[in-house]
Amino acid sequence: MSTQPKILELNAFDMRSTAGLDPDTARLVERRRQTFGPTSMLFYKRPLNVVCAEGVWLYEADGNRVLDAYNNVPSIGHCHPAVVAAVSRQIGILNIHTRYLYDGVYTYAERLLATLPPELSNIVFTCTGSESADFALRAARGLTGGTGFIVTANAYHGNTSAVTEVSPSSASAEPRPPHVVVIPAPDTYRWGLEGVSEAFAVNVRSAIDELSSRGIKLAGLMADSIFSSDGVYPGEGGFLKEAVDAVRAAGGLYIADEVQPGFGRTGGHMWGFERHGVIPDIVIMGKPMGNGFPMGGVVIKPDLLADFGARAGYFNTFGGNPVAAAAGLAVLETLQSEGLQQNAHETGHYLRDQIAAVGKVTNQIGDVRGAGLYIGVECVTGDDVKTPNPVLADQLVNAMRERDVLIGTAGINGNILKIRPPLAFRRDHANIFLEAFAASIRSLV
Repeated sequence: MSTQPKILELNAFDMRSTAGLDPDTARLVERRRQTFGPTSMLFYKRPLNVVCAEGVWLYEADGNRVLDAYNNVPSIGHCHPAVVAAVSRQIGILNIHTRYLYDGVYTYAERLLATLPPELSNIVFTCTGSESADFALRAARGLTGGTGFIVTANAYHGNTSAVTEVSPSSASAEPRPPHVVVIPAPDTYRWGLEGVSEAFAVNVRSAIDELSSRGIKLAGLMADSIFSSDGVYPGEGGFLKEAVDAVRAAGGLYIADEVQPGFGRTGGHMWGFERHGVIPDIVIMGKPMGNGFPMGGVVIKPDLLADFGARAGYFNTFGGNPVAAAAGLAVLETLQSEGLQQNAHETGHYLRDQIAAVGKVTNQIGDVRGAGLYIGVECVTGDDVKTPNPVLADQLVNAMRERDVLIGTAGINGNILKIRPPLAFRRDHANIFLEAFAASIRSLV
């Protein structure tokens, strides 16, 4: 049985006790516990009771305004007027399954595919990132004749039965199936930036050999290029190439999970994999593509899709429905019209530098890293071996919550602060964040 914390156990509220909560929040917690049971987690020692949102702000029932530096699903900002208008308009015109022709769906598909390398020119729409990942696994098996997959040690890719098997952060009590080999994430803090390419590729080759020793042929490597749940390891651009080359040499496919690093979040590029100068065989997308509207997608090389289609069909009743397409198109247009990718680059760089400056007051902030508006802050004990400090990470997350700023935690030890605000997060918001972060650090170390 795994002893590492499950992804939803990080920064989790204990629903067995509502002591100290205001009466309205306590009643909602009890209703949630009664209806959702024990598997539904809440964040923070004092959960949020939210009633509305706008841009980078959440509003609690008591009128308190909270700065959101955590939620990437509303990628261009909570309740963005362009998405609200597009979805409202389209749902009043038509929303139907995908066996009929509808112009808006193809307009969106064409606009989305135009942001990707020309080799990736076909898309299969789904309703969630989990469905996208599930399709990618199925396609990789069918195309390669292999069943083996390589993933990083605390990856999260979704929650279907098949995708949970390649999501070690779910930390199932069941043994890892033999067709899945987990390898360490590319820990640039401990491995160093210069050695990470070779070290990661060595681990990939070792995993390929391990699968072979079990009599299992490789199907693919599935990874998100910022290794978000592993602890945010963007590394220097290009370090993934050697590992991807090793996978392809063994007959496998590279599946790029772009649910979190995609759509301009890393700042310098529209897609996280572009930082590494590689073109994936399959790209998976999820809810950020619709600013939270339930949708997903799988972009794939056309020869691979044709080959897979000849072997096995695929149909998704509402994947790529007209309302989803309207939401997705509004997101693409807003990313461009509001310069959000450039903002991610500029504001992310500023925020990362200033967090590092604030962190210098203590040796318990060991590393600040990221790309664009995706930042990881490593909490350590301050010793010479860079020992993870999950206690400090948890304390900082909740200290920030008490100062009305939301962040999360990540990593196999739960010691890394995860900062990934909506892309509408600008320098004035960063300054609010920094003031709360500095005060939280002072209060704890």
